[in-house]
Amino acid sequence: MDMIRAHPSITAYTAASDAVDHSHPLVRSTVAALRAQTSDAYTYTEAAYHHIRDRIAHSADIGEERVTWRASDVLAQGHGICHAKSHALAALLRAADIPTALCYQRLTEDDGTAPMLHGLVAVRLPGRTRWDRQDARGGIPGIGARFSLDTERLAWRVREELGEADSPVLHDAPHPAVLAALRAAPDRRTLWRTLPTDF
Repeated sequence: MDMIRAHPSITAYTAASDAVDHSHPLVRSTVAALRAQTSDAYTYTEAAYHHIRDRIAHSADIGEERVTWRASDVLAQGHGICHAKSHALAALLRAADIPTALCYQRLTEDDGTAPMLHGLVAVRLPGRTRWDRQDARGGIPGIGARFSLDTERLAWRVREELGEADSPVLHDAPHPAVLAALRAAPDRRTLWRTLPTDF
């Protein structure tokens, strides 16, 4: 899929923000620990991916009603929905100067109802001319997300016949409507009702 940069400057994809707060001490200490175990940008990126996919639970999988949205809070509390996990992964990668974009898919139930946006990231590693999407959703059997730079191994492939779609936009900041819903929701049950349903 051809990707469209939302911001003309590549440095926008290494910037910090309220949600991608990569200057926070907890983010920095996590980065330092991962760097100590890796040798280059490629091995670091894969280690950061596995840290978020495997060590940070998806809130729904563990029945957690608290809503996290800021990367440092996701790391501190150990859970978040897909968007929050994407913010955390982006923070770990941007802190290591690896350009990382936020990406979205519109997904539905198996009958095409209940559309909702799913969050993931795309990375631009040194020496590569393309952005590689990575999905750290993880957590339950049947979701086959894997770190891959050859063939995309996302949690879900879109089903166009159901109205699902991949957004081609590489966002340098979280989708405003997604972030607003995350910040405002008092609990995950409310969040499911207020997350945007389209790009």
